[in-house]
Amino acid sequence: MRNGASDDWKPGISPEKVRYLILKGREFNAKDVLTEPDPGSNPMDDDMIEILEEHPDDVVEKELASAIWALNEDEQIDLVALAWLGRGDGDTSDWDDLRHQAAEAHNNRTVAYLLGLPLLPDYLEDALDQFGESSAAAMEGKL
Repeated sequence: MRNGASDDWKPGISPEKVRYLILKGREFNAKDVLTEPDPGSNPMDDDMIEILEEHPDDVVEKELASAIWALNEDEQIDLVALAWLGRGDGDTSDWDDLRHQAAEAHNNRTVAYLLGLPLLPDYLEDALDQFGESSAAAMEGKL
């Protein structure tokens, strides 16, 4: 066992990194559509509501994208395979096959692909749970 990980954990990406990505993904998904692109008012007067809207230069999106880009190729492949596992494309006994498929599909659009999955945090959380890794820390915002 390494750093509290269960013996059943197979992916090369650490559960802690996955939990961080779940947390960032939840922050990203909490954003609402942009309603006023140029409000021209003081954000304090508007109760800082625009921080919850998607903007082209969204800091949370950039943080999430940067965190995925910072992963090495094997970790990115594992992340895609975990997303597929979490969405029900197999179970933990299918891990090697899912990972092989993710490796074959890997390209330079991995970040865009993952950010385009609206349920990515849920998929990753479910995958952690399937491997017996608690995702409670990510749900509580504690890492």
